[in-house]
Amino acid sequence: MNPPSLPTPIPADTPMPHRKVIRGWLTPLAQRQTVLAIVLLAVDLVIYAALMAGTILFEAWWARLLCGLACGFMIGRLFIIGHDACHQSYTPHRALNRWLGRVAFLPSLTPYSLWEVGHNVVHHGYTNLKGVDFVWAPLTKAEFDALSPGRRLLERFYRSGFGPAAYYFIEMWWLRMFFPNKQYMASRRAEFVRDGVVSAVAGAVWIGGLVAAALALDRSVWAMLGYGFVVPFVFWNAMIGFVVYVHHTHTSVQWHDDKVLWGKAAPFVSTTVHLTFPMKIGALMHHIMEHTAHHVDMSIPLYKLKGAQSLLEQALPGRIIVQRFSWRWYFDTARRCKLYDFTRRCWTDFQGRQTSDIAPALG
Repeated sequence: MNPPSLPTPIPADTPMPHRKVIRGWLTPLAQRQTVLAIVLLAVDLVIYAALMAGTILFEAWWARLLCGLACGFMIGRLFIIGHDACHQSYTPHRALNRWLGRVAFLPSLTPYSLWEVGHNVVHHGYTNLKGVDFVWAPLTKAEFDALSPGRRLLERFYRSGFGPAAYYFIEMWWLRMFFPNKQYMASRRAEFVRDGVVSAVAGAVWIGGLVAAALALDRSVWAMLGYGFVVPFVFWNAMIGFVVYVHHTHTSVQWHDDKVLWGKAAPFVSTTVHLTFPMKIGALMHHIMEHTAHHVDMSIPLYKLKGAQSLLEQALPGRIIVQRFSWRWYFDTARRCKLYDFTRRCWTDFQGRQTSDIAPALG
């Protein structure tokens, strides 16, 4: 298929085209391929299984540790595939997407249907709208001051740059996906319970298999669980916590507490970041960092996001936040993006001092 023709670039000082127009530019890139999708999943599953075997069979501690870390990264890659399948953008077949998504989500112990509601409906439907989108939603100074001392300490840790693993594990997985209570999920659908049970059983099989392997090989059970479960699961949580943080946290990214003004801000473009990496690291993460294109059109498969993101950045010069990754940038962002002032429309530190430019007023 020929690549889509590039639309005439829209200057930054002219009105943003309607989302339907922008999605029309990307329509030729939304063609999904069943064989390619299945091959990508199969390859990642084989690599994941081989690395898990390495945590069991290698004797050197450093080899087992490296396998555990790499296994955690592969859990992240598999999750990204499941994320695509959950969006129905992985293959052209809805039922197949649901099955592939559930398989890809197993290593991360993610209940498919709960993720589908929280991510597809809430996060994508209301990205960076305070009170609806809960993913890394910043507190105001008044909200932060009203917290208990312990909770303020936890919020400081989450926003320190060192807290993504704890944030995702506690705030996303434990509270909102692993059998959530009514405070976090009022609905009690049968599929929520079923997918939760599947994830719990997968975790039990994972841990039980490692214990059985340790006994069969006359190895330490605790070491086996550490290399084969704790290290991969902690790495995975740190990876996904980091990814969702940098997708929507930046000194140029706005949050909103007014739905009307939020709608006028073209949130599908203005609230997302395209984070670039050296050495094709972005490709190793299945192009999940080409995130503007994903929010503009969720139907674009991961294997076509790179082209879609490039087209958007050429067609909308100056409107898309593109950030080259560095640890200096990351920790500077963590230092500056603590709380959000919705009146002044800027990020602040925990003392309420402005740390970013004031966003333009929308009327």
